[in-house]
Amino acid sequence: MSEANQGGGPDRPLILCIGNTMRGDDGAGPAAADRLRPLVGDRADIEVSWGEGTELMQAWQGRAQAIVVDAATSGAETGTVHVFNAAAESLPRDFFCYTTHRFGLAEAVELARQLGELPERLTIYAIEGTNFDLGEGVSAAVDAGVDRVVERITAALG
Repeated sequence: MSEANQGGGPDRPLILCIGNTMRGDDGAGPAAADRLRPLVGDRADIEVSWGEGTELMQAWQGRAQAIVVDAATSGAETGTVHVFNAAAESLPRDFFCYTTHRFGLAEAVELARQLGELPERLTIYAIEGTNFDLGEGVSAAVDAGVDRVVERITAALG
């Protein structure tokens, strides 16, 4: 993990924000982490990750609840927020932004499911992006999607 709050116990929710701030809309996860930190306080641990699957599995291991924020590429309108209950349903494999050589979020969820190591509650917020070229900053539509996700997460945490 590239950045993390001080870790809590298994009852403390984990928010994993995936992405690369130097790849346009792929910075959605880190942008969400930046906005969530002052709002969440000590109600959850927030970590930023590049999205490597074994790293994700290690982060949520032993947690009762994990929330993941990542960019998506499903062909939907830019800024659309997709929500998955990953503890109950499989994730689409080609939905998230990974190279063909990478073990990413969808693969990590399925392997953890097979190993019986998924958090009891695992919610994935995927924000539809379109520009993943080199360069800083997410598009205006993705930025608005990040705001919607931050609102939903803070409301869910109480």
